[in-house]
Amino acid sequence: MSTTTAERLVSWEEIQDIELVILQRMKEYSLGAHHSDFHGSGYDLAGLRDWQPGDRPSAIDWAQSTLTNFSPLITREFDLESTASVIIVADASLSTRCGVDDTPIAKVIARVVATLALAAAFFQDRVGLAAMDGPSRRLLVPPQAGKNHAMHCVDAYQECLHAAEPGSRDAGGGDLGGLLRRRSLLPVVSDFLMDDPEACLEEFAALAHWHDVFVVLVDSAFAFDLPPVSAGWVTGYDVETGRSRLLSARELERLGERVREWQDGVERIARRHGLEVVRVTREAEHEALAEFLRGRKLRKR
Repeated sequence: MSTTTAERLVSWEEIQDIELVILQRMKEYSLGAHHSDFHGSGYDLAGLRDWQPGDRPSAIDWAQSTLTNFSPLITREFDLESTASVIIVADASLSTRCGVDDTPIAKVIARVVATLALAAAFFQDRVGLAAMDGPSRRLLVPPQAGKNHAMHCVDAYQECLHAAEPGSRDAGGGDLGGLLRRRSLLPVVSDFLMDDPEACLEEFAALAHWHDVFVVLVDSAFAFDLPPVSAGWVTGYDVETGRSRLLSARELERLGERVREWQDGVERIARRHGLEVVRVTREAEHEALAEFLRGRKLRKR
């Protein structure tokens, strides 16, 4: 199912605007002697394998080869961190459909995906897309380089949302670590409006032992800042769990504030597990991400 113009969360014009911002903000990172935020400084040992014709002699691990009596020879494989893949993990759960003023939470997530994908393409890094929905983890787009591929990631996220049927949840997919073949940069983009965000964050904290993981927390309070209603009761329906309950006018008025408090708690949990967090608001995604990446580069020097 292809995304029509009317259904698009992020239009081509918006993507072009985001690209201009990326070119302006990221160019300063790639000029002169500055290191790129997406580039590392050396090689990491990825593992050992049997020698194959064409392998360089310098890659042979002589110590390990003696254990096999040089039959076969053992060679070392390295990952060059400067060419590590960027796998954007985007939330595709039903809560992302909520919103006001024709701006669902998913639109903010799509803009973040566009910003990160185009930034990676600017540095000629491979970028891919994974979707998470409850316990399900799916690799939607394998990592490749290029601007067109970065834009394909944005389209794939939007098509993923339109393809999912409301009220259904794919039980497929598995552990995200099993979907990743190489060490990767993993930005996790979500509103974390779920029953057990700590379990989700624990999963990504475990991945952070090998991959470079940070959390992009989408500030979703705007989607619940509803206009005041007359005194009475309103039925609220939770699209994630399928439960419903009656809300008083006062409770309805405080929904936005409660979402902020919930996400404040999510941020504290993420930091407690050693994950870096950047909080983004609608229509200010690329500014927040650029400032975060700039500070992150200084901290990691």
